[in-house]
Amino acid sequence: MADPRTPKVTKILLGCAVGYAVSPVDIIPDFIPIVGHLDDAVIIPLLVWLALKAIPQSLLEEHRRKLQQK
Repeated sequence: MADPRTPKVTKILLGCAVGYAVSPVDIIPDFIPIVGHLDDAVIIPLLVWLALKAIPQSLLEEHRRKLQQK
C-alpha cells in the first residue's frame, strides 16, 4: 500500500474490504442464519482478490523477494 506504484484501484478495493469488514451495515443482515454471514465470507475475499489482480505482477514479485530476504 505504501509503494507509490500501487494502482489507486487496488487501494480503493482494499479500503472497501476493510470498511465492509468493520461496518455494522451488511448487504444481508447477520441475524439471518447462515446467509447473513455468507455475504461477509464472499464479498471480503472477492475484494481482496480483485485488488491483488490489479497490482502488476512485477511489483508483486519485487515485494515478495524483499519479504523473503528479511
